[in-house]
Formats: sequence, C-alpha cells, structure tokens
Amino acid sequence: MDIILKYFPDLTPEQIELFTQLEPLYADWNSKINVISRKDFSEFYERHVLHSLAIAKLIHFTPGSEILDVGTGGGFPGIPLAIFFPHVNFHLVDSIGKKIKVVKAVAESLGLENVTAEQIRVEQLKTKYNFVVSRAVTRMPEFVSWVRKNISLKQQNALPNGILYLKGGDLTKEIKPFRKQIFIQHLSDYFEEEFFETKMLVHLAL
Repeated sequence: MDIILKYFPDLTPEQIELFTQLEPLYADWNSKINVISRKDFSEFYERHVLHSLAIAKLIHFTPGSEILDVGTGGGFPGIPLAIFFPHVNFHLVDSIGKKIKVVKAVAESLGLENVTAEQIRVEQLKTKYNFVVSRAVTRMPEFVSWVRKNISLKQQNALPNGILYLKGGDLTKEIKPFRKQIFIQHLSDYFEEEFFETKMLVHLAL
C-alpha cells in the first residue's frame, strides 16, 4: 500500500481505507477463483493497483463521466479507478462469468456504488461512454473495431473522448492506422519501478 501513497499522497482517509482493503479481499477471492496471476500477487499494489491508476496521472475524469472497462478480469483498471474517482460511473464488463462474480463481490464489499459489472461481450454492448479503458486485452486495431460504437459524442473532459489503453511492448505496427489520433505516455515518466519501464498508456481520440 505504501507504493500507492508514494505516488498519490493526497488520497482521502476513505480512499486509503478502501485501497487497504483491496489486497485481503483479492487474496481471499484468488484462493477460490484464480483472477490474478499467483506468481505476481506479492506485487499486487504495484502491478495491478498502481498500474491501473496510471490513467489517473494522465486525466482527472470530471464528475458524472461514464467509463467502460472492457475485459476487466478481476476488476482492473476499473475498481482502483472507481475508488480514486468516486463521482464517476464505471461499467466493468468481461465475457467470463466467474471474473464478473469476483468484481461484483469486491465492489459490494467496498460499498462502491459507482460500479456496475456485467458478463457480456463488448461487441453486444450498445451503451455510450466518454472513455473506454482496458489493460491490453487484444491488439489495438481489433479493440478499436469492438468499441468505436460505444464512444459518446458528448465531451466533458480535458482529453477528447476515446480509448485509454494500458499496454506494453512494441506498439509500432498496432498504432500505425491511428497515428494522427494517438498519444502515447510512457509509464516510466510517472513511476520509477522497473515493472513500468516497458509499459505505456495509449490515448486514442475517437
């Protein structure tokens, strides 16, 4: 938990309490349903919570914004972002039912009234959102084809509506079709830990 306070020292006592509850909650659920890789669970706050919160370094969502988290898995980046932005609405979706079961249970345990979770394929989802967030569920062109229809025309944030995608590795080929609409933030500019050296946050305006 210290690593979260290192980079986000202005959290409220309520937020600190909620972030502190995350690890034991996920440890309990992970013992029943494997939603987080067991080999890196010891780095839970760095590799899952802080990684998710990189989005909060790039943008401060305005109250009332609507955010869709696609392929949320156990609830990342959606759950940490929902704690950080209590006045923003988060819809977390995944095609795997047992993962959504965990997300719903965690959100309920934490009392996160700004989180809804649903087992659905994003291709079937018709609702509109200011931003779609995700942690590298597939290659960029395929992801854009899935979610383009879900981006609202109503602008209310400093960044144009679109996709905020947490990804690693060489993105040269993937982003080529979108290079005029794209901004890439290297997470090593935010966080000094070795884990973030090859990690990026991509903003694609749609």
